[in-house]
Amino acid sequence: MVDQATADEQYLAKADFQVLLDLLAGEGYEVIGPTLGEGAIVYGPLRSVADLPRGWTDEQEAGHYRLVRRNDEAWFGFVVGPQSWKQYLFPPRTRLLTAKCEHGTWKMQPAEEPVPKYAFLGVRACELAALDVQDRVFMHSAFPDPHYVQRRQQALVIAVNCTQAAPTCFCTSMATGPRCRQGFDLALTELAEGFVLEIGSPRGRELAARLPLAPASEQQCRDAADARAQAEQQITRHLATAGLRELLLSNLNHPHWDEVAARCLSCANCTMVCPTCFCSSVEEVSDLLGEQIARERVWDSCFNPQFSYVHGGLVRHNIRSRYRQWLTHKLATWHDQFGTSGCVGCGRCISWCPVGIDLTQEVAGFRAAADRALFDRRPGAGEHAASVSGQGRGPSGLSASRPFLQQPRGEAGRPLPDEAPELGQSDAPGSESPRSTEGR
Repeated sequence: MVDQATADEQYLAKADFQVLLDLLAGEGYEVIGPTLGEGAIVYGPLRSVADLPRGWTDEQEAGHYRLVRRNDEAWFGFVVGPQSWKQYLFPPRTRLLTAKCEHGTWKMQPAEEPVPKYAFLGVRACELAALDVQDRVFMHSAFPDPHYVQRRQQALVIAVNCTQAAPTCFCTSMATGPRCRQGFDLALTELAEGFVLEIGSPRGRELAARLPLAPASEQQCRDAADARAQAEQQITRHLATAGLRELLLSNLNHPHWDEVAARCLSCANCTMVCPTCFCSSVEEVSDLLGEQIARERVWDSCFNPQFSYVHGGLVRHNIRSRYRQWLTHKLATWHDQFGTSGCVGCGRCISWCPVGIDLTQEVAGFRAAADRALFDRRPGAGEHAASVSGQGRGPSGLSASRPFLQQPRGEAGRPLPDEAPELGQSDAPGSESPRSTEGR
Protein backbone atom coordinates (compact mmCIF):
# COMPACT_ATOMS: atom_id res chain seq x y z
CA MET A 1 0.00 0.00 0.00
CA VAL A 2 1.06 3.56 -0.65
CA ASP A 3 0.50 6.44 1.67
CA GLN A 4 -2.66 7.94 0.18
CA ALA A 5 -5.17 7.87 -2.63
CA THR A 6 -3.60 8.48 -6.02
CA ALA A 7 -6.44 8.27 -8.53
CA ASP A 8 -9.58 10.11 -9.53
CA GLU A 9 -12.75 8.91 -7.84
CA GLN A 10 -14.66 6.11 -9.52
CA TYR A 11 -18.19 4.79 -9.01
CA LEU A 12 -19.18 1.20 -8.23
CA ALA A 13 -22.90 0.43 -8.29
CA LYS A 14 -24.27 -1.73 -5.51
CA ALA A 15 -25.71 -4.01 -8.16
CA ASP A 16 -22.12 -4.82 -9.17
CA PHE A 17 -20.65 -5.18 -5.68
CA GLN A 18 -20.83 -8.96 -5.77
CA VAL A 19 -18.32 -8.82 -8.62
CA LEU A 20 -15.77 -7.44 -6.15
CA LEU A 21 -16.36 -10.27 -3.68
CA ASP A 22 -16.13 -12.88 -6.43
CA LEU A 23 -12.89 -11.40 -7.78
CA LEU A 24 -11.31 -11.49 -4.35
CA ALA A 25 -12.40 -15.08 -3.78
CA GLY A 26 -11.07 -16.02 -7.21
CA GLU A 27 -7.66 -14.65 -6.27
CA GLY A 28 -7.54 -16.82 -3.17
CA TYR A 29 -8.51 -14.18 -0.61
CA GLU A 30 -10.72 -14.97 2.34
CA VAL A 31 -12.91 -11.89 2.52
CA ILE A 32 -13.46 -10.71 6.09
CA GLY A 33 -15.95 -7.97 6.83
CA PRO A 34 -18.86 -6.79 8.97
CA THR A 35 -21.76 -9.14 9.57
CA LEU A 36 -24.41 -9.76 12.21
CA GLY A 37 -23.52 -12.10 15.05
CA GLU A 38 -23.96 -12.48 18.80
CA GLY A 39 -26.19 -9.44 19.05
CA ALA A 40 -23.60 -7.12 17.51
CA ILE A 41 -21.92 -6.19 14.25
CA VAL A 42 -18.82 -8.38 14.19
CA TYR A 43 -16.15 -9.30 11.66
CA GLY A 44 -16.38 -12.62 9.88
CA PRO A 45 -16.18 -14.35 6.47
CA LEU A 46 -18.21 -12.76 3.65
CA ARG A 47 -19.23 -14.68 0.57
CA SER A 48 -22.19 -12.61 -0.56
CA VAL A 49 -23.51 -9.08 -0.15
CA ALA A 50 -26.35 -10.74 1.75
CA ASP A 51 -23.85 -11.39 4.58
CA LEU A 52 -23.45 -7.65 5.20
CA PRO A 53 -25.52 -6.00 7.99
CA ARG A 54 -27.73 -4.17 5.51
CA GLY A 55 -30.32 -1.96 7.19
CA TRP A 56 -28.74 -2.23 10.66
CA THR A 57 -26.91 0.30 12.80
CA ASP A 58 -25.45 0.44 16.30
CA GLU A 59 -26.44 2.56 19.27
CA GLN A 60 -23.50 3.28 21.54
CA GLU A 61 -22.72 5.19 24.72
CA ALA A 62 -20.52 4.63 27.73
CA GLY A 63 -21.21 1.07 28.87
CA HIS A 64 -23.92 0.64 26.23
CA TYR A 65 -24.19 -1.08 22.84
CA ARG A 66 -27.36 -2.09 20.99
CA LEU A 67 -28.28 -3.13 17.48
CA VAL A 68 -31.01 -0.98 15.96
CA ARG A 69 -32.84 -1.20 12.65
CA ARG A 70 -32.25 1.72 10.30
CA ASN A 71 -34.95 3.45 8.31
CA ASP A 72 -33.04 2.62 5.12
CA GLU A 73 -31.01 -0.29 3.73
CA ALA A 74 -27.51 1.19 4.08
CA TRP A 75 -24.83 -1.51 3.95
CA PHE A 76 -22.23 0.23 6.14
CA GLY A 77 -24.49 2.50 8.20
CA PHE A 78 -22.87 1.78 11.55
CA VAL A 79 -19.65 2.63 13.37
CA VAL A 80 -17.40 -0.02 15.00
CA GLY A 81 -18.29 -3.05 17.05
CA PRO A 82 -16.56 -5.11 19.74
CA GLN A 83 -14.03 -6.70 17.39
CA SER A 84 -11.04 -5.30 15.53
CA TRP A 85 -8.81 -6.50 12.71
CA LYS A 86 -6.00 -7.38 15.09
CA GLN A 87 -7.65 -10.75 15.75
CA TYR A 88 -6.66 -11.77 12.20
CA LEU A 89 -3.13 -10.35 12.15
CA PHE A 90 -2.28 -10.92 15.82
CA PRO A 91 -4.57 -13.86 16.68
CA PRO A 92 -5.73 -14.50 20.25
CA ARG A 93 -3.77 -17.77 20.17
CA THR A 94 -0.71 -18.47 18.01
CA ARG A 95 1.36 -21.66 18.06
CA LEU A 96 5.03 -20.69 18.12
CA LEU A 97 6.83 -24.02 18.25
CA THR A 98 6.41 -27.66 19.14
CA ALA A 99 8.63 -30.11 21.04
CA LYS A 100 8.43 -33.87 20.71
CA CYS A 101 10.19 -36.53 22.75
CA GLU A 102 11.73 -39.23 20.60
CA HIS A 103 13.86 -41.98 22.17
CA GLY A 104 14.39 -39.92 25.28
CA THR A 105 15.50 -36.80 23.38
CA TRP A 106 13.43 -33.69 22.92
CA LYS A 107 13.33 -32.24 19.43
CA MET A 108 12.04 -28.69 19.00
CA GLN A 109 10.92 -27.08 15.78
CA PRO A 110 9.03 -23.93 14.77
CA ALA A 111 5.32 -24.36 14.23
CA GLU A 112 4.50 -24.60 10.56
CA GLU A 113 1.01 -23.34 9.84
CA PRO A 114 -0.39 -22.02 6.55
CA VAL A 115 -0.47 -18.22 6.32
CA PRO A 116 -4.02 -17.03 5.58
CA LYS A 117 -4.59 -14.58 2.75
CA TYR A 118 -7.13 -12.02 3.96
CA ALA A 119 -9.03 -9.24 2.23
CA PHE A 120 -10.37 -6.90 4.90
CA LEU A 121 -13.58 -5.17 3.77
CA GLY A 122 -15.04 -2.27 5.73
CA VAL A 123 -11.95 -0.96 7.54
CA ARG A 124 -12.67 2.46 9.06
CA ALA A 125 -10.23 5.37 9.27
CA CYS A 126 -9.51 4.85 12.98
CA GLU A 127 -8.87 1.18 12.24
CA LEU A 128 -6.41 2.05 9.48
CA ALA A 129 -4.58 4.10 12.10
CA ALA A 130 -4.68 1.12 14.46
CA LEU A 131 -3.16 -1.11 11.78
CA ASP A 132 -0.37 1.44 11.37
CA VAL A 133 0.24 1.40 15.13
CA GLN A 134 0.50 -2.37 15.20
CA ASP A 135 2.77 -2.26 12.14
CA ARG A 136 5.15 -0.10 14.18
CA VAL A 137 5.11 -2.66 16.97
CA PHE A 138 5.29 -5.91 15.01
CA MET A 139 6.88 -4.98 11.66
CA HIS A 140 9.04 -1.90 12.09
CA SER A 141 10.51 -2.51 15.53
CA ALA A 142 13.94 -3.92 16.31
CA PHE A 143 12.39 -7.40 16.58
CA PRO A 144 9.77 -7.96 13.85
CA ASP A 145 7.22 -10.65 14.57
CA PRO A 146 7.32 -13.15 11.67
CA HIS A 147 3.76 -14.38 12.24
CA TYR A 148 2.37 -10.85 12.03
CA VAL A 149 4.59 -9.82 9.13
CA GLN A 150 3.51 -12.75 6.95
CA ARG A 151 -0.19 -12.15 7.55
CA ARG A 152 0.09 -8.39 7.13
CA GLN A 153 2.04 -8.51 3.87
CA GLN A 154 -0.58 -10.74 2.28
CA ALA A 155 -3.58 -8.76 3.49
CA LEU A 156 -5.54 -6.50 1.15
CA VAL A 157 -7.38 -3.58 2.76
CA ILE A 158 -10.64 -2.15 1.44
CA ALA A 159 -11.61 0.77 3.64
CA VAL A 160 -15.02 2.37 4.08
CA ASN A 161 -15.38 6.03 5.04
CA CYS A 162 -17.65 6.75 7.98
CA THR A 163 -20.86 8.57 7.10
CA GLN A 164 -22.06 8.70 10.71
CA ALA A 165 -20.45 8.80 14.14
CA ALA A 166 -21.32 7.37 17.54
CA PRO A 167 -21.35 9.48 20.71
CA THR A 168 -18.28 7.51 21.79
CA CYS A 169 -16.16 8.46 18.74
CA PHE A 170 -13.31 10.95 19.16
CA CYS A 171 -11.12 10.19 16.14
CA THR A 172 -10.94 13.88 15.24
CA SER A 173 -9.06 14.52 18.50
CA MET A 174 -6.51 11.86 17.58
CA ALA A 175 -6.22 12.99 13.92
CA THR A 176 -7.18 9.52 12.74
CA GLY A 177 -10.53 10.09 11.02
CA PRO A 178 -13.29 10.00 10.08
CA ARG A 179 -11.93 10.27 6.50
CA CYS A 180 -9.74 7.44 5.23
CA ARG A 181 -6.63 9.11 3.86
CA GLN A 182 -3.88 6.47 3.77
CA GLY A 183 -3.08 2.85 4.46
CA PHE A 184 -5.67 1.29 2.13
CA ASP A 185 -5.74 -0.42 -1.24
CA LEU A 186 -9.27 0.76 -2.05
CA ALA A 187 -11.55 3.12 -0.12
CA LEU A 188 -15.33 3.38 -0.50
CA THR A 189 -17.88 6.03 0.44
CA GLU A 190 -21.41 4.68 0.47
CA LEU A 191 -24.24 6.44 -1.36
CA ALA A 192 -27.81 5.24 -1.77
CA GLU A 193 -27.22 3.23 -4.95
CA GLY A 194 -23.48 2.66 -4.96
CA PHE A 195 -20.03 3.65 -3.78
CA VAL A 196 -17.57 6.37 -4.69
CA LEU A 197 -14.24 4.55 -4.90
CA GLU A 198 -10.67 5.78 -4.37
CA ILE A 199 -7.51 3.87 -5.25
CA GLY A 200 -4.72 3.82 -2.68
CA SER A 201 -2.11 1.37 -3.96
CA PRO A 202 -0.84 -0.41 -7.10
CA ARG A 203 -2.57 -3.56 -5.91
CA GLY A 204 -5.79 -1.60 -5.53
CA ARG A 205 -5.39 -0.19 -9.02
CA GLU A 206 -4.99 -3.68 -10.47
CA LEU A 207 -8.16 -4.81 -8.70
CA ALA A 208 -10.11 -1.71 -9.74
CA ALA A 209 -9.17 -2.31 -13.39
CA ARG A 210 -11.18 -5.54 -13.26
CA LEU A 211 -14.28 -4.00 -11.73
CA PRO A 212 -17.26 -2.55 -13.64
CA LEU A 213 -16.45 1.05 -12.66
CA ALA A 214 -17.46 4.36 -14.15
CA PRO A 215 -15.98 7.80 -13.46
CA ALA A 216 -17.79 9.34 -10.52
CA SER A 217 -19.93 12.31 -11.51
CA GLU A 218 -19.54 15.71 -9.89
CA GLN A 219 -22.82 15.16 -8.05
CA GLN A 220 -21.71 11.77 -6.75
CA CYS A 221 -18.43 13.28 -5.54
CA ARG A 222 -20.32 16.08 -3.79
CA ASP A 223 -22.72 13.61 -2.19
CA ALA A 224 -19.81 11.51 -0.97
CA ALA A 225 -18.07 14.58 0.48
CA ASP A 226 -21.31 15.62 2.22
CA ALA A 227 -21.72 12.13 3.68
CA ARG A 228 -18.18 12.18 5.06
CA ALA A 229 -18.66 15.69 6.45
CA GLN A 230 -21.83 14.53 8.20
CA ALA A 231 -19.81 11.99 10.19
CA GLU A 232 -17.33 14.64 11.31
CA GLN A 233 -20.11 17.01 12.33
CA GLN A 234 -21.67 14.33 14.52
CA ILE A 235 -18.53 13.85 16.64
CA THR A 236 -19.14 15.47 20.02
CA ARG A 237 -16.61 13.70 22.24
CA HIS A 238 -13.13 15.22 22.44
CA LEU A 239 -9.79 14.49 24.04
CA ALA A 240 -7.36 17.38 24.49
CA THR A 241 -3.97 15.93 23.57
CA ALA A 242 -1.72 18.99 23.97
CA GLY A 243 0.69 18.34 26.83
CA LEU A 244 -1.11 15.10 27.68
CA ARG A 245 2.01 13.02 28.23
CA GLU A 246 3.44 15.54 30.68
CA LEU A 247 0.08 15.93 32.44
CA LEU A 248 -0.26 12.22 33.16
CA LEU A 249 3.35 11.51 34.06
CA SER A 250 3.47 14.50 36.40
CA ASN A 251 0.49 13.26 38.40
CA LEU A 252 1.12 9.59 38.98
CA ASN A 253 0.17 9.82 42.65
CA HIS A 254 -2.95 11.90 42.39
CA PRO A 255 -5.94 10.56 44.41
CA HIS A 256 -8.07 10.47 41.26
CA TRP A 257 -6.42 7.16 40.38
CA ASP A 258 -8.03 5.71 43.51
CA GLU A 259 -11.41 7.10 42.49
CA VAL A 260 -11.19 5.45 39.08
CA ALA A 261 -10.00 2.21 40.66
CA ALA A 262 -13.10 2.17 42.87
CA ARG A 263 -15.21 1.94 39.69
CA CYS A 264 -12.94 -0.22 37.53
CA LEU A 265 -13.62 -3.98 37.60
CA SER A 266 -10.21 -4.86 36.12
CA CYS A 267 -12.16 -7.07 33.72
CA ALA A 268 -9.80 -6.35 30.76
CA ASN A 269 -12.69 -5.56 28.39
CA CYS A 270 -11.01 -2.34 27.30
CA THR A 271 -7.80 -4.10 26.29
CA MET A 272 -9.63 -6.94 24.52
CA VAL A 273 -11.70 -4.61 22.30
CA CYS A 274 -8.87 -2.11 21.76
CA PRO A 275 -7.51 -2.35 18.19
CA THR A 276 -3.94 -1.53 19.28
CA CYS A 277 -3.39 -3.30 22.64
CA PHE A 278 -0.99 -6.20 22.16
CA CYS A 279 -0.08 -7.59 25.60
CA SER A 280 0.47 -11.32 25.47
CA SER A 281 1.73 -14.24 27.50
CA VAL A 282 3.19 -17.61 26.56
CA GLU A 283 1.77 -20.98 27.56
CA GLU A 284 3.10 -24.48 27.09
CA VAL A 285 0.46 -27.11 26.42
CA SER A 286 1.30 -30.80 26.79
CA ASP A 287 -0.52 -33.84 25.47
CA LEU A 288 -1.81 -36.39 27.98
CA LEU A 289 1.24 -38.62 27.62
CA GLY A 290 3.70 -35.80 28.13
CA GLU A 291 5.48 -36.67 24.91
CA GLN A 292 4.60 -33.58 22.91
CA ILE A 293 4.45 -29.94 23.94
CA ALA A 294 3.26 -26.88 22.06
CA ARG A 295 4.34 -23.36 22.99
CA GLU A 296 1.55 -20.89 22.29
CA ARG A 297 1.28 -17.13 22.52
CA VAL A 298 -2.06 -15.97 23.90
CA TRP A 299 -3.62 -12.57 24.42
CA ASP A 300 -3.18 -11.20 27.91
CA SER A 301 -3.93 -7.89 29.57
CA CYS A 302 -2.15 -5.50 31.90
CA PHE A 303 -5.40 -5.57 33.92
CA ASN A 304 -4.82 -9.21 34.83
CA PRO A 305 -2.99 -9.40 38.19
CA GLN A 306 -0.71 -12.25 37.09
CA PHE A 307 0.49 -10.31 34.06
CA SER A 308 2.93 -8.36 36.26
CA TYR A 309 4.13 -11.39 38.23
CA VAL A 310 7.91 -11.24 38.70
CA HIS A 311 10.08 -13.63 40.79
CA GLY A 312 7.55 -14.35 43.49
CA GLY A 313 5.51 -11.17 43.58
CA LEU A 314 3.16 -8.92 41.64
CA VAL A 315 4.47 -5.59 40.40
CA ARG A 316 0.96 -4.13 40.10
CA HIS A 317 -1.13 -5.79 42.78
CA ASN A 318 -4.08 -3.36 42.87
CA ILE A 319 -6.54 -1.96 40.35
CA ARG A 320 -5.22 1.57 40.86
CA SER A 321 -1.77 0.66 39.57
CA ARG A 322 -3.15 -1.46 36.72
CA TYR A 323 -5.51 1.22 35.42
CA ARG A 324 -2.75 3.82 35.76
CA GLN A 325 -0.39 1.57 33.79
CA TRP A 326 -2.93 1.15 31.00
CA LEU A 327 -3.88 4.82 30.64
CA THR A 328 -0.39 6.27 30.94
CA HIS A 329 1.05 3.71 28.55
CA LYS A 330 -1.73 4.22 26.02
CA LEU A 331 -1.63 8.01 26.05
CA ALA A 332 1.88 8.90 27.23
CA THR A 333 4.75 6.43 27.11
CA TRP A 334 3.54 4.82 23.89
CA HIS A 335 4.95 7.97 22.26
CA ASP A 336 8.35 7.17 23.78
CA GLN A 337 8.30 3.60 22.51
CA PHE A 338 6.68 3.89 19.09
CA GLY A 339 6.51 7.58 18.21
CA THR A 340 2.72 7.75 18.30
CA SER A 341 -0.21 7.53 20.66
CA GLY A 342 -1.61 4.08 21.41
CA CYS A 343 -5.15 5.46 21.12
CA VAL A 344 -6.91 6.03 17.79
CA GLY A 345 -10.18 7.45 19.15
CA CYS A 346 -12.45 4.57 18.13
CA GLY A 347 -14.32 4.66 21.47
CA ARG A 348 -14.54 0.89 21.89
CA CYS A 349 -13.10 0.98 25.41
CA ILE A 350 -15.86 3.41 26.39
CA SER A 351 -18.78 1.45 24.91
CA TRP A 352 -17.62 -1.93 26.19
CA CYS A 353 -16.64 -0.93 29.71
CA PRO A 354 -19.31 -2.55 31.94
CA VAL A 355 -19.31 0.43 34.29
CA GLY A 356 -18.94 3.08 31.57
CA ILE A 357 -15.49 4.46 32.41
CA ASP A 358 -14.64 7.06 29.78
CA LEU A 359 -10.94 7.81 29.33
CA THR A 360 -11.73 11.21 27.80
CA GLN A 361 -13.54 12.23 30.99
CA GLU A 362 -10.78 10.85 33.21
CA VAL A 363 -8.18 12.88 31.31
CA ALA A 364 -10.42 15.95 31.46
CA GLY A 365 -10.60 15.51 35.23
CA PHE A 366 -6.82 15.49 35.55
CA ARG A 367 -6.56 18.53 33.29
CA ALA A 368 -9.19 20.48 35.22
CA ALA A 369 -7.46 19.72 38.52
CA ALA A 370 -4.12 20.80 37.04
CA ASP A 371 -5.67 24.06 35.88
CA ARG A 372 -7.07 24.67 39.38
CA ALA A 373 -3.65 23.98 40.89
CA LEU A 374 -2.00 26.47 38.54
CA PHE A 375 -4.66 29.07 39.33
CA ASP A 376 -4.12 28.66 43.06
CA ARG A 377 -0.40 29.24 42.60
CA ARG A 378 -0.93 32.73 41.25
CA PRO A 379 0.24 35.53 43.57
CA GLY A 380 -2.68 36.72 45.66
CA ALA A 381 -4.84 33.73 44.80
CA GLY A 382 -5.67 33.25 48.46
CA GLU A 383 -4.11 32.29 51.73
CA HIS A 384 -3.55 28.80 50.34
CA ALA A 385 -1.13 30.23 47.77
CA ALA A 386 1.76 30.27 50.23
CA SER A 387 1.39 26.60 51.11
CA VAL A 388 0.92 25.74 47.45
CA SER A 389 4.08 27.64 46.56
CA GLY A 390 6.01 25.69 49.16
CA GLN A 391 4.54 22.27 48.36
CA GLY A 392 4.13 22.45 44.59
CA ARG A 393 0.52 21.24 44.91
CA GLY A 394 -2.92 22.77 44.66
CA PRO A 395 -5.81 21.99 47.04
CA SER A 396 -6.71 19.07 44.81
CA GLY A 397 -3.35 17.46 45.58
CA LEU A 398 -2.52 17.40 41.89
CA SER A 399 1.04 18.12 40.88
CA ALA A 400 0.82 20.20 37.73
CA SER A 401 4.44 20.14 36.74
CA ARG A 402 6.78 17.92 38.77
CA PRO A 403 7.54 14.60 37.06
CA PHE A 404 7.46 11.33 38.98
CA LEU A 405 11.20 11.08 39.49
CA GLN A 406 11.19 14.47 41.19
CA GLN A 407 8.63 13.49 43.82
CA PRO A 408 9.79 13.75 47.47
CA ARG A 409 12.17 10.98 48.57
CA GLY A 410 12.77 9.22 51.84
CA GLU A 411 15.96 7.64 53.10
CA ALA A 412 18.40 6.32 50.51
CA GLY A 413 16.51 8.24 47.84
CA ARG A 414 13.55 5.86 47.82
CA PRO A 415 10.05 7.20 47.08
CA LEU A 416 7.95 7.82 50.14
CA PRO A 417 5.58 4.90 50.91
CA ASP A 418 2.38 6.79 50.10
CA GLU A 419 3.75 7.83 46.72
CA ALA A 420 5.72 4.81 45.55
CA PRO A 421 4.57 2.20 43.08
CA GLU A 422 4.50 -1.28 44.54
CA LEU A 423 8.02 -2.43 43.63
CA GLY A 424 9.78 0.87 43.29
CA GLN A 425 10.78 2.95 40.34
CA SER A 426 10.63 0.06 37.86
CA ASP A 427 6.83 0.10 38.13
CA ALA A 428 6.50 3.60 36.75
CA PRO A 429 3.58 3.58 34.31
CA GLY A 430 4.66 2.60 30.87
CA SER A 431 7.53 0.42 32.05
CA GLU A 432 7.33 -2.92 30.36
CA SER A 433 6.39 -6.13 32.09
CA PRO A 434 8.67 -9.08 31.36
CA ARG A 435 5.61 -10.89 30.05
CA SER A 436 4.92 -8.40 27.29
CA THR A 437 4.99 -9.69 23.75
CA GLU A 438 8.17 -9.73 21.65
CA GLY A 439 9.12 -6.40 20.18
CA ARG A 440 7.10 -4.48 22.73
